[in-house]
Amino acid sequence: MARILTGIQSSGKPHLGNLLGAYLPAIEMSKKPENDSFFFIADLHSVTTIKEAEIRKQNTLATAAAWLAVGFDTDKNTFYRQSRVPEVCELTWFLACFTPIPMLENAHSYKDKLDKLGQGQKSKINAGLFAYPVLMAADIIGYDANFVPVGKDQKQHLEITRDIANSFNHQYGETFVVPEVKIDENIMVIPGTDGNKMSKSYGNIIDIFQTDKQLRKNVMAIVTDSTPLEEPKNPDTCNVFALYKVLGSPDQTAQLREKYLGGNYGYGHAKQELFELIIDRFGDVREKFAWLMEHPEDVEQKLQEGEDKARPVIRGVLDRVREKLGFERV
Repeated sequence: MARILTGIQSSGKPHLGNLLGAYLPAIEMSKKPENDSFFFIADLHSVTTIKEAEIRKQNTLATAAAWLAVGFDTDKNTFYRQSRVPEVCELTWFLACFTPIPMLENAHSYKDKLDKLGQGQKSKINAGLFAYPVLMAADIIGYDANFVPVGKDQKQHLEITRDIANSFNHQYGETFVVPEVKIDENIMVIPGTDGNKMSKSYGNIIDIFQTDKQLRKNVMAIVTDSTPLEEPKNPDTCNVFALYKVLGSPDQTAQLREKYLGGNYGYGHAKQELFELIIDRFGDVREKFAWLMEHPEDVEQKLQEGEDKARPVIRGVLDRVREKLGFERV
């Protein structure tokens, strides 16, 4: 059986792009009988940017509720908070002692932040962000993960993890399972309301967990051009159509295309159809999410059950490391 590991940062309430690009593909992978899936909420990683405790708690609850609402099977698989299995921090320290500084200086997370701030502002970058790839490596090899599905932009993180694991194994013998880089070519880039990749940092998300009224207002704010209602419109350059074809069936998408090309069909009409499609597609998910947010004790129970399952796994890996390094288990 292959162990699949996926982590999602608790950086806020998940949006449509998160669900379509990460959550739902991961859920489908977890359903395969040959896969043993470990899904965790990377709340320790969030401390690099979020310092407020209450915000983190709410973000963690929302992230967990979203996983449960879209159907993650916590009986078959393992679902936990990173911070509630603190052995990952001890493993991070051991791994950091085998990680060269230039490797971390070359990591995208650090370089992108440095490029944005400028060399003269290096003091504004915290050590947590610098060491981010080492904690990520501990997240992965601490659970003997075979595969970590990622998009192409995350490939470097897996390569760093492999380098650290191989370095330790070379020096001390086989200790870690070295994960394979599994680039998921099917991971979709979901367009936002302005046509760019949907992202909280761009302010262009669609939050499907809002009330119907708020969601409709969100959809109606999608950027379009000024083509008059009576004239034909190009669906291939329209942000509304780009989102619709991600969600709709081939028949639904073809019918909408005909309306665009036929004229006498406004962008307001298209936005209304997109809104109705979202409501139809995610009705059950939205209802379950709302219920879970009102019953955090149910979410807490699922997480604690998962943490009880995850802890012995990483302790076993940590014991192997301690033995190789000459530390007795306390």
